[in-house]
Amino acid sequence: MTEPDALVVFTPSGKRGRFRIGTPLLAAARTLGVDIDSVCGGRALCTRCQVLIQEGEFAKHGVRSAADHLSAMTTAEQRLANRQVLAAGRRLSCQARVQGDVVVDVPETSQVHRQVVRKAAEARDIELYPVITLHFVEVAEPDMHDPSGDLKRLQDALAREWQLLGVGCDLKVLQGLQVALRAGDWKVTVAVHSRSQIVAVWPGFREKVYGMAVDVGSTTIAAHLCDLTNGEVVASAGLMNPQIRFGEDLMSRVSYSMMNPGGAAQMTDAVRTALSDLATDVARSAGVDHNAILEMTLVGNPIMHHLVLGLDPVELGGAPFALAVDSSVTVTAADIGLTLNPSARVYVLPCIAGHVGADTAGVVLAERPDLATVMTLVVDVGTNAEIVLGNRDRLVACSSPTGPAFEGAQISCGQRAAPGAIERVRIDSQTLEPRFKVIGSDLWSDEPGFAEAVAKTGVTGVCGSGIIEVMAELYLTGIINQDGVVDGALAARSPRIIANGRTHAYVLHEGAQRLAITQNDVRAIQLAKSALHAGILLLMERLGIDKVERIRLAGAFGSHIDVKYAMVLGLIPDCDLANVASAGNAAGTGARIALLDSRSRDLIEKIVRKVEKIETAIEPRFQAHFVESMAFPHKTAPYPNLRSVVDLPEPKVVAQTDGRERRTRRPPARA
Repeated sequence: MTEPDALVVFTPSGKRGRFRIGTPLLAAARTLGVDIDSVCGGRALCTRCQVLIQEGEFAKHGVRSAADHLSAMTTAEQRLANRQVLAAGRRLSCQARVQGDVVVDVPETSQVHRQVVRKAAEARDIELYPVITLHFVEVAEPDMHDPSGDLKRLQDALAREWQLLGVGCDLKVLQGLQVALRAGDWKVTVAVHSRSQIVAVWPGFREKVYGMAVDVGSTTIAAHLCDLTNGEVVASAGLMNPQIRFGEDLMSRVSYSMMNPGGAAQMTDAVRTALSDLATDVARSAGVDHNAILEMTLVGNPIMHHLVLGLDPVELGGAPFALAVDSSVTVTAADIGLTLNPSARVYVLPCIAGHVGADTAGVVLAERPDLATVMTLVVDVGTNAEIVLGNRDRLVACSSPTGPAFEGAQISCGQRAAPGAIERVRIDSQTLEPRFKVIGSDLWSDEPGFAEAVAKTGVTGVCGSGIIEVMAELYLTGIINQDGVVDGALAARSPRIIANGRTHAYVLHEGAQRLAITQNDVRAIQLAKSALHAGILLLMERLGIDKVERIRLAGAFGSHIDVKYAMVLGLIPDCDLANVASAGNAAGTGARIALLDSRSRDLIEKIVRKVEKIETAIEPRFQAHFVESMAFPHKTAPYPNLRSVVDLPEPKVVAQTDGRERRTRRPPARA
């Protein structure tokens, strides 16, 4: 009698399959091609194959997952848990056997091909005006003739030596004050926040204090540790947002909170743990004590913003998309359980609207479109694109639900940026043969030595920048038409064009695994880019303009795409390409500005209050713009600037075999 099977879903890859009861998770992962590290052959020796079992209802996968849907912990696992090698809630995938439906999260540390988080601090001149100042003082010792307490004498010293009057003191600081004063022989260094509150006291002389600027993205979290005395970035680190296991996109996470009591608290715990881990990482990299981190600035989209602060994001899941708070928020690290100095302040930038968050406020602070004389478009490209348009006279903003397609999540051969991922693509217009570059090698695939250079990683998939380029190249070479249809007739010209059910696909690479761009992949990109472009057109209509003069693409994704190819696909409207550029991780730069120049905090509060918000979900014109934007680069927009530098194909009408007409075009003649 055949034993019943169970559904196993692996995140963040989303790969799933049914397996017989008793199948080891590691075996299931290997069957599905899930990336889990293991070198001991399943003997529970290397401990590299650790996974985390998710609990709750996962509507997206149709699964109720629970820890008891796996076999009990083995003796080997228990021994490792007792030694704290196996963290609480984790299992060895080589030991845990399937007993029922489960959702299994594969942590980044258990993956062979780990994420490359490319969010280094952007070079930027920032005027230093720190919110934390250090003051070395000599405090009068107590004696029988002066009954005042140690705090009063410290306050007197600050007033006498530094003209700091009426300075308060955190309770945590007060609890260690007497020890610090005596250990320093009554000479101490005092850290004061906003010239009004003592947040740390150290014995003796100390000349360094640190702050941390953090961008909490829905996919990645990036942090920069800065020396607050000189503004220098002394360490940077990034990691995958662990909330991905609850849902790849923002609405999936809101849905998880709705359907699972305590789900929001789970996601809050996950992101706060990640922030503490990042603080530990950057402090260790810089060789400093994490207790020396006295300030953090933080940006993120509204749902990330709410979850970090412990606010349930459910209201953001539907109209009117109400924020719990739209102004800036300042809390202590202890308030939200972060592993910094417990008296450290965490300043969260203000949100603009229900789906235009503190990350957009950071972008505005970094790019300052409010100072521009020309019409400026700033787009933070992510799973939820946030758009700001305007100049010094007026700013409007909205968000568009692009989804995770640009990051590879909805593409059959897509993946996030990691060694082995294709990031650059060119297709010969005559032979239709491709050549490409992968992360981790400087060689193109048709250059000598390429195979040896990628032997270790292999060619594993296509990341965001590669997806944009291959789609644009498919269009420019005539493999897909303006409406995104793969031209099956070209199969007679090239073996790269293959049948794929009732449609066709383009084979980009044949190796250990075939990497092909399917008709569904093209549609996924069309849907994503149409949502983005439609949002931009709504803002242009609101301002009564028909062109933009300057475009800045922000975010990790925007930093690594070729702006020409972004325009070929129609992610952005026509513009002089010389005026289109990457803004880098502008949200993170904005967080760093807020960290190092405290005056910018009042500034961004004032700017945000002036931004006009447009909600795409209730705009009747959004759907019409969306349909027009499905075409490459757009159904009707002429794109004169782009045509001056790129030979765009001209559409034509041809008859299909069923007698209907469809639009296609001739392949261009390109050098």
